[in-house]
Formats: sequence, C-alpha cells, structure tokens
Amino acid sequence: QVQLVESGGGLVQAGGSLRLSCVASGNIFRIDDMGWYRQAPGNQRELVALITRGGSTNYADSVKGRFTISRDNAKNTAYLQMNSLKSEDTAVYYCNADVITGRLRVENYWGQGTQVTVSS
Repeated sequence: QVQLVESGGGLVQAGGSLRLSCVASGNIFRIDDMGWYRQAPGNQRELVALITRGGSTNYADSVKGRFTISRDNAKNTAYLQMNSLKSEDTAVYYCNADVITGRLRVENYWGQGTQVTVSS
C-alpha cells in the first residue's frame, strides 16, 4: 500500500504565495509521473501541473508563469510553488502519482487533499 500526504495549504491574500508538498510512502519501487490537481466547489477536478520522473513539466494554461512544479526523487516528494495567487485558485489541491510498487505493479494513487483559499 502507498500513501500520499499533502501539506502546505492555507489561507493567503491575493498576490501571495504558498508552497505545497506531497510525500509518498509505503511499498514503493519507483514513482513515475507526479501531478497536482485541484477541485473547486461545483467544479470538476482539473490538472494543475504534471512532472515526469526525468523532470519534464506540463501546466494548465491558467497557472503558467505563476506555479512551478518540482520533485525530489530521493525523497519521493513533489512540490507546487504557487505565486501571484488569485481568488480563482481557491480549491482543494490533490497530489497524484503513478507508483511502481515493490511487486512491480503500476498503481495510481491520490492524496487526501489540502485546502487553498485565496482572499481578494
């Protein structure tokens, strides 16, 4: 079993910054793609940013130039640096990872989510 635990959410004023972290633990052989998703009330969950094991990144148009995804493979951790936050960034942010387990099976996992609230 694998667990993803997010942290770093909170309340921030518009224009401010937050840094989210996602730590994976458990029966992990290797982690491939890691991503951050978000879901605002009444909306579907959407991709925010994705990073491959090799460090290639992809961003939603709405966050390009403001958010930066990174990872530390040795620590099984992903980060999301969020700058110039806007009220429309308010959502629950979820970490997602494609994990190759100790049994060499590819499994997809989600974290429990962390709330980000941006006040205008």
